[in-house]
Amino acid sequence: MQNLFMANWKMHKTVKEALSFLEKFIPSVKEVNDREVGIAPAFVCLESVGRVLKNTNIKLGAQNAFYEMHGAFTGEISPVMLKELSVHYVIIGHSERRKYFSETDEIINKKIKACLNAGLNVILCIGETLDERQSNKTFDVLKSQLTFGLEGIDNPEAIVIAYEPVWAIGTGIVASEAQIREAHEFIRKKLTELYSDEANFVRILYGGSVTPDNIYSIMNIPEVNGVLVGGASLDPVKFSKIIKYEEKNRREKNL
Repeated sequence: MQNLFMANWKMHKTVKEALSFLEKFIPSVKEVNDREVGIAPAFVCLESVGRVLKNTNIKLGAQNAFYEMHGAFTGEISPVMLKELSVHYVIIGHSERRKYFSETDEIINKKIKACLNAGLNVILCIGETLDERQSNKTFDVLKSQLTFGLEGIDNPEAIVIAYEPVWAIGTGIVASEAQIREAHEFIRKKLTELYSDEANFVRILYGGSVTPDNIYSIMNIPEVNGVLVGGASLDPVKFSKIIKYEEKNRREKNL
């Protein structure tokens, strides 16, 4: 099971800017074959980015999808449309979708099922707010988001979980190693309760102000199987350093 390094560009980069990024980024990771790399650009960039990524080792991702395959749903994008564009991963349940677009666990569950039915892989984002953590509700929130988000999903092999504490997203605040460890261990335990031995094949990513400076310590935490990267993934050099995080550590040891 390879670690996954996934870029979430959110509402950044025009098509021109995305292609400029790839021109610099692709050569820097062309020799990377022991881990999985993905990029989720804005919808308007999917076709152009997908064409460039077609003959590379980088997977194409989308940041959202609707739960119907077709119909009168103005402004929405269906899973089958994404599949036709060779999208591999779809990010579902990001905290910004929950906050700004009022996505509930029920809606998220429907979206996951629709994506799986279309043959897509899903990155389910879960995580607590600062108020929930300070109220000692972190595990209750994670349990609820996992249980309801994965309700009725019998086979988890196409699911990736991304633990993103809301208070660490885009804030520059990184959860401590102890906080990340206990959250990932809890998620693994709950997945095992839901799926038994099959849970061992579900990767659990960490997301929240990941940078080249903290990636090494994050990746050395047990049960961390990769990262979902926001701001730092907008810079081809920074994202490349995150993916090849061992190189920086080796250089420092040789000094």
